[in-house]
Amino acid sequence: MGKSRTKRFRRPQFSPTGDCQAEAAAAANGTGGEEDDGPAAELLEKLQHPSAEVRECACAGLARLVQQRPALPGLARRDAVRRLGPLLLDPSLAVRETAAGALRNLSACGGFEVCDDMVTKDIMTPLVALLKECSAGLDSNEMSLQEKKDQNRNSIENIANETVNVLWNICECSSRAVSIFNKEGCLEIVLKYLSRFPTNVDLAISVAYCLQTVTEDNPELLKSFSATALNMLESALLSPVSSMESLLLKTLVAGTIWNLKDIIPCKSQAEIINALLKILSEVLGMDAGEMVIQMKEAETQRLKTAAEAEEILENTNGDDLIEDDEMEGISHKRRVRRKTFISDLLPPTDKELRETIALLTAQQTALEIIVNMCCNEDPSDDEWEELSSSDESDAFMENSFSECGGQLFSPLCLSHEVHTALTNYLIPKKIFEKTAFPNSIAVDLCSSNPTWKPLIRKMNTIQCRALFCLQSLVSLLDVEHLGGAAALQTLAQHLSQLLFSQPDFAKHVDFLEAISSALRALLQTMASKNISQCMTPDQLMTLCKAGIHSSNVGVRVNVVSILGITGSVLAKEDGTLETLKNIGCFLLQVTTKDPSLVVAGEALDALFDVFADGKEAERASIQIKLLSALKEFQPVFKMKIRKEGRGNYSTDQLCVLDNVKMNLRRFIAYQETVEKRLTS
Repeated sequence: MGKSRTKRFRRPQFSPTGDCQAEAAAAANGTGGEEDDGPAAELLEKLQHPSAEVRECACAGLARLVQQRPALPGLARRDAVRRLGPLLLDPSLAVRETAAGALRNLSACGGFEVCDDMVTKDIMTPLVALLKECSAGLDSNEMSLQEKKDQNRNSIENIANETVNVLWNICECSSRAVSIFNKEGCLEIVLKYLSRFPTNVDLAISVAYCLQTVTEDNPELLKSFSATALNMLESALLSPVSSMESLLLKTLVAGTIWNLKDIIPCKSQAEIINALLKILSEVLGMDAGEMVIQMKEAETQRLKTAAEAEEILENTNGDDLIEDDEMEGISHKRRVRRKTFISDLLPPTDKELRETIALLTAQQTALEIIVNMCCNEDPSDDEWEELSSSDESDAFMENSFSECGGQLFSPLCLSHEVHTALTNYLIPKKIFEKTAFPNSIAVDLCSSNPTWKPLIRKMNTIQCRALFCLQSLVSLLDVEHLGGAAALQTLAQHLSQLLFSQPDFAKHVDFLEAISSALRALLQTMASKNISQCMTPDQLMTLCKAGIHSSNVGVRVNVVSILGITGSVLAKEDGTLETLKNIGCFLLQVTTKDPSLVVAGEALDALFDVFADGKEAERASIQIKLLSALKEFQPVFKMKIRKEGRGNYSTDQLCVLDNVKMNLRRFIAYQETVEKRLTS
């Protein structure tokens, strides 16, 4: 119904220590927690134990238990949040860390309702207090022994990391939590944590995620950003890339700076947008499939080398080694060498997996940022202000963040600068490349290893995000910036090949929504520019017949719209009568049978487009008895809007449906004149 709208992305809920959905499925299959809340009761009781070690173990047990969805009601009944809250300020640093970890998992796995309940139960009070204590602890130099100071600082940073993650999860789900974040001055504290990015990138990444969340649509917080705060973000943004994790950090900071666009001086906008898109372009320019292959091979080689070294050491030591269980019977005067393996001397590491996940996450985040950039108001071409764009991406280091006064971002200037920078950094080309299916060798490698297998899902998610991003770019940029008519035809062929190379594409809902969204935008652009389309009628109907049965409303809306776009083009051509009749019958069936008013409204809109003009369309409308079908449906549609509309649909959707209702009345009047003319 109207112009295709691009999809804005927000971070999905996740489990920091595992897959919540997998845990929930395991629980549902009887492999998770028991239906009774016996384990929960026992663990919660131990939170009050005088021994710090017992309290720590209880928190660790709860951190695992909360990932089992059936256990959540029992924990809620026993007021787990109020029992865990005070332990955030426990005298033992280890207890604080594990308590924060349990709350982190609870907030990640529990979803919106649990997070909102956590705010209701005043978890923000001890959380903010702990946040401030960690900040003070990092500033403290009371320890005299350097070794003890370093150990204490590491513990405090670990606690801070867990605390920021809890804060991030809750703020993602609760506007009340964001309001408390604003009022309690949490911004200054988390920015202090961000400043530790040269030595603790994990903590900095957690802060960057949190900042990206709390700065979105939060004008009150934007007032708190001083020049110092903006300079801190600048430092992180322009820091050298030493690892994939540092690249992820820069990507997240780029997303935060985009959220701050309303407070950045207008004179610096070209440099800032160029700097942001330079980073996003760098991220998207990397071949994630090759990265997976290289990192998996590196891990295999590292483990093989370690195993060989252990074997050599074991053979070299031979009989000279005395096992632990032999030590008790040996005189203390005799020096004993304990049997040691190389792997005991080195900390366990999954650095290759971490680096790979960081790159995949950075690419997904970059695509989501670009989609959100394209979701801004898009003024018409003649309203854009003529501003020059600078290719010197790093030029704003000197003073772009040093002044917060003066003229701020103009939406008109902003759109122009985004368009130019997107093209300058070849973003459309890189996004096009990401729409391909993941590297098959990389997928096979991940499939054969349980710890790497979750990466397959991340690679598929990147493909879907790239397709949504493509939808945004096709809707936003001029045809020339997309490579011209030939490039759009090539793109249409590419999307068709992607779609029909998968016989069971209808089963992959996320993929189907993403590719149908991209196709819808592309076909709309091609139709508006009179560029010939590449999908055959058979392909079109195959897509629509599969998509219309999807449980995803977005998929159904897309396929109906695609039919309307293609049908309106065919209506102006000769020899398309039978195809138009098939399209008309299909759209009528959707109009009258689909349970969603949004889909029904879109189908009506498509009918209006297809049968609005053209001799073949007029003949087809008579033969499928379009007029009588619409007259019969008109009162039904009115009644559905009146009875089902309020409470089930947003205000915007209801406005669009009212508009469709008016257009239906006009279209029926038009069809009456057509029928009279053709039958007289």
